[in-house]
Amino acid sequence: ALVESAYVPLRELVAKLRREERYHRMHAEAWVERLANGGAEARARLRGAFERLAPDAWTVLAPLPGEDALLDAGIVAVPFRDLDSRWRHALRPTLERLGLPDPAPPGDRATARTPHSEAFRWLWGEMTSVRRSEPGATW
Repeated sequence: ALVESAYVPLRELVAKLRREERYHRMHAEAWVERLANGGAEARARLRGAFERLAPDAWTVLAPLPGEDALLDAGIVAVPFRDLDSRWRHALRPTLERLGLPDPAPPGDRATARTPHSEAFRWLWGEMTSVRRSEPGATW
């Protein structure tokens, strides 16, 4: 949705991020598939990870403070509630096929940003370690 931003620097950054995201999504999907079909222990650990990270996943696309101003200026083209709905809709077929839980039970849709859990902070640290390894680098 940010590709549609009226703010050119953001739109250009998002185009770059989408190329990188494609690789990460393929990698994540492959591992989720392997773990979901990798036997009882692998599946149980995957479900446990989903349960630990679910509270954080619900808030990823929660409305931002000042979101109306971002929408009015065209910086954000779509309300975050709509993005949240699209994201869940896109995930649902894979989760159902693999017998995995929805990131949030029905009715518990993202309504507010909350402090992230220790599990999320650890995961975020792992996922951003390369970027932090060379401050000032252009990736």
